[in-house]
Amino acid sequence: MRGKFKQIGLVFTGVLCGVLLSLNFSAVAQRDSTARLPLPVDELRNFAEVFGAIKSNYVEPVEDRRLINEAITGMLTGLDPHSVYLDREAFKELQVGTQGRFGGLGIEVGMEDGFVKVISPIEDTPAFRAGIKPGDLIIKLDDTPVKGMTLNDAIKRMRGRPKTSITLTISRKGENQPVVVTLVREEIQVQSVKSKIVEPGYGYVRVAQFQEQTGEDMVRHLVRLFKEGPMKGLVLDLRNDPGGLLNGAVGISAAFLSSKALVVSTDGRTEDAKRKYIASPEDYVRSRNDDFLRNLPAIAKTVPMVVLVNGGSASASEIVAGALQDHKRATIMGSQTFGKGSVQTIMPLGNGTAIKLTTARYFTPSGRSIQAKGVSPDILVEDSDQPQARVRETDLLKHLDNGKDAGKAKKNEEAPVAAPKPVAPAPVSGERKPVEFGSTDDFQLKQAINHLKGQPVVAKPPAAKPDNS
Repeated sequence: MRGKFKQIGLVFTGVLCGVLLSLNFSAVAQRDSTARLPLPVDELRNFAEVFGAIKSNYVEPVEDRRLINEAITGMLTGLDPHSVYLDREAFKELQVGTQGRFGGLGIEVGMEDGFVKVISPIEDTPAFRAGIKPGDLIIKLDDTPVKGMTLNDAIKRMRGRPKTSITLTISRKGENQPVVVTLVREEIQVQSVKSKIVEPGYGYVRVAQFQEQTGEDMVRHLVRLFKEGPMKGLVLDLRNDPGGLLNGAVGISAAFLSSKALVVSTDGRTEDAKRKYIASPEDYVRSRNDDFLRNLPAIAKTVPMVVLVNGGSASASEIVAGALQDHKRATIMGSQTFGKGSVQTIMPLGNGTAIKLTTARYFTPSGRSIQAKGVSPDILVEDSDQPQARVRETDLLKHLDNGKDAGKAKKNEEAPVAAPKPVAPAPVSGERKPVEFGSTDDFQLKQAINHLKGQPVVAKPPAAKPDNS
């Protein structure tokens, strides 16, 4: 029996080696001097023998295609939480998702210890309205345990046709019993930009996610706000913004920075991964569209600004916060950001599938690495009087390390950012309700407006009175 599947394995080894050679595997490897090694024949032989053993002995027949796809999935998920294999359906959903429209629940997720971990619910979605919280561990989807699923498999199960339901079983810190909630899927249409006048002279713009049209949408909102009258201050809200498209982050940053200012740099093993992105149309305009920042009033470059961030601010939102902080264009307020400072490149495989592969790390204009650190606020203002158990990049299994900081930060790694300014203690008051970002009860927004007015900033919301009933 062993001889039989070994024979199958040897045949497969020859086929696999031929495929690798036909794909110019060795030529790709030459891009980096550390990869100039021969193909690992012994390991490929082991892989092929396992393939043959499964084909010969597994309790049920398994298609070759499934085995190979599972092997590719395993290779990628073993690297870091953000490198994944995208089959045809997943690749299509990714492309649709960047346009802000897809069928599902509305949550940004990762994997931890074999379970799906909630990074952030997206505003005004079924998950958000049901009270799904950052840090929740999803342990069952309907009656199926999540343990053993890949992240892609779990996402496929959570997405689906609008008006269909799914039951999530959640393990939540502080709860003795699992939380069970049934959600009805919707067509998720993320409104990436919202705005309003908080009070005369003070505007508020919220970016919930970086999509294809986010830059254009923000310009329209800013033009409307500046027409309301003289603007004394502006709050840019990036809380719970999980990120999105890089060019969107560059465009939002460019709206407030001087022309040609460095926004972010990337560094990886290949020359393609070593790039500097500046406040210039060639780095934020997609395809051949006109420069949408042409219509932006000049005051956007000088109006006093506060950027609100928290542990749900990740990736593209961290790029914006880091750029505005390093150029001293805005005061960053809130809490430490998520810390996803890695670049994922989508590489189509030619058959409708693709891989999303981590290829570089992001660095702020001063050379600080965002990865596994995040952006520290200039002024620390919590959104609750209780400590928040937020999931961050460093909590994700197999997360990429920070790497070596560059530039100014490398010379002064002990204090790359000034310590948050001291703030006044919070007064004691009555019980508080959950707060909607941008509402009249938004404590952090109130502190941002206070800072713009030159008034004292309070570190925490009033503590809730104990329930003596």
